[in-house]
Amino acid sequence: MYFHLPLILLLLANAISSEAKPFLRGSDHIIRGIDSAHRHAVKRSSSFARDLRRALSGVLEERADSDSEKSYHCVSEKSAGVAVNVGGSSGQSTSTSSSTAGSGVGFGSSSVTASGTASASASSASSTAVSTSAWKLQQSYEGQSFFNGWSFYTDADPTDGTVQYVDSSTASSNNLTSITSSGSAIMRVDTTETVSGNRQSVRITTDYTYTGGLVILDAVHVPTGCGTWPAFWSNGPNWPAGGEIDIVEGVNTFTANQASIHTNPGCSLPSSDSDALTISGTVVGGTNCAAAETGDAGCGVVSTSDSSFGSGFNAISGGVYAMEWTDDGIKVWFFERSAIPSDITSGSPDPTGWATPLASWPSTDCTTSDFFYDHSAIFDTTLCGEWAGNAWDNTGSAGQSESCASITGYSTCADFVQNSGSSFADAYWEVNSVKIYQSS
Repeated sequence: MYFHLPLILLLLANAISSEAKPFLRGSDHIIRGIDSAHRHAVKRSSSFARDLRRALSGVLEERADSDSEKSYHCVSEKSAGVAVNVGGSSGQSTSTSSSTAGSGVGFGSSSVTASGTASASASSASSTAVSTSAWKLQQSYEGQSFFNGWSFYTDADPTDGTVQYVDSSTASSNNLTSITSSGSAIMRVDTTETVSGNRQSVRITTDYTYTGGLVILDAVHVPTGCGTWPAFWSNGPNWPAGGEIDIVEGVNTFTANQASIHTNPGCSLPSSDSDALTISGTVVGGTNCAAAETGDAGCGVVSTSDSSFGSGFNAISGGVYAMEWTDDGIKVWFFERSAIPSDITSGSPDPTGWATPLASWPSTDCTTSDFFYDHSAIFDTTLCGEWAGNAWDNTGSAGQSESCASITGYSTCADFVQNSGSSFADAYWEVNSVKIYQSS
């Protein structure tokens, strides 16, 4: 009996001529009757309900005030290449990395050596549908979760600085780390006016490690001022065996960035000539990159731009630094905020289309796979130490026109650091993001 009425309605719907359908759409009485029959049929026969809906699809029109049926499906975060944060502020998370980086491992490999990443998105559903870039995003540190996936270094400063690096809890409670309302990460030096020993600061290291890659830093502000020695860099195990790559580094009131590499003996630049290297910067300190043979200096390249570091960088709201590390060598670029390539902004970076790099260390006289492996990215701001402290009386370097001894009135860097906390108001990082890409 329950099938007879719907069947009649089905036959009636099929028999209605195309000319009569507008009349049927306009008749609330008929629509209500068909809707009622359909609901009755659904209760008794789901298969017949589907048939009935198909038959009436050309008759019934959608009603704006009716409830629409919705369906949802779950996507596996593992298969989507997304890290799953399971530890809240502690940064515990799972990783999508499947290969292990290390000596002898091909470029583009990576691993997570300790729990925690901000995010991993090797093949995100939100990625641009068509991309010509060979670089695919593996790790992104940004927004409220920026500090997830970083370890806070608390040992003594290896450069003999007048600084005490603190753990995550201390940094947060002392307002040395924070996230702004716009989502940028802050890392500060303590500004307590007088301290009896070393001044507190922050040094963080990614738990994620990589061999080869493209690292992109978007920063709004870098620490500056007498006594400061900030750096964004990376290194491998058993320094300098695994190599060190300094992407952003400078001291005191420098306004020009110095990018450098430090290695075991056997690595050098093929030339000190900027044109021969096809770089925009200037080689300083010679072509030997071995730390043990250069007093730990390695081989550096100083930018010719006075907005690449310090107060000059901060005055233009910063910009982007990019470091590419491949079998062909290592390169560093700097782009001011107003000149960031659109492919970086869109998340599909393609260095082949970028301008001349600031620095380049080709593999011709330094096989990168031999001298660099298993790197972690690092932020720190040390104070005084072997560079900022030793350069306390210096002028004429990287845009610094007056010595810090003259600027501050203190004869030593350590005295200044211990007794002039308010002078470190500008000694902070403000970072929009750090993104690490691997080649496909």
